[in-house]
Amino acid sequence: MDYYSSHINRLIEQFSRLPGIGAKSAQRLAFHILNMPKEQVETFARTISEARDHVRYCRDCCTLTDQELCPICSNPSRDHQTIMVVENTRDLAAYEKTGKYEGVYHVLHGAISPMLGIGPDDIRLKELMQRLSRDPVKEVIIATNSSLEGETTAMYLSRLIKPTGIRVSRIASGVPVGGDLEYIDEVTLLRALDGRTDL
Repeated sequence: MDYYSSHINRLIEQFSRLPGIGAKSAQRLAFHILNMPKEQVETFARTISEARDHVRYCRDCCTLTDQELCPICSNPSRDHQTIMVVENTRDLAAYEKTGKYEGVYHVLHGAISPMLGIGPDDIRLKELMQRLSRDPVKEVIIATNSSLEGETTAMYLSRLIKPTGIRVSRIASGVPVGGDLEYIDEVTLLRALDGRTDL
């Protein structure tokens, strides 16, 4: 039995499609939107639409940006000879919060997972290898999550990059197995970065 009109139900349904949003949260968000002033709702909707239209992948590191190059890749004071490979933009943001890493990044937008049918061609590995053949890189730090998928991706990357002569290291295991980088505190991330090992 429907409790709400079709417009409210459709709004709740759209919110429930977002990751991590259950039925109750979707309902709460829908009613919040309905109670907002009309101008704020229009600004909110326009901001979503504009972000979807203008945000794209950085030409070098594949993070999300609205420029050809993201602010990190376009910063000449960053160490462009050290690339940290992360699974997603949230992981990049987690390391940036430490304020200690001075290199640049490469965002894979996923990890290899045969169980889910995600292979090397489904993530941004080709772009990384093109970048390594084009730019003078001394070290690649693999900072994928400590999950089965993250470890699989790290080993695959290591085997792919080592023959090029570039140093390949892995963040230390201060990051708990099964833990997502975006939820780990800065001190643990720093210890993991400082304790990285060659692969």
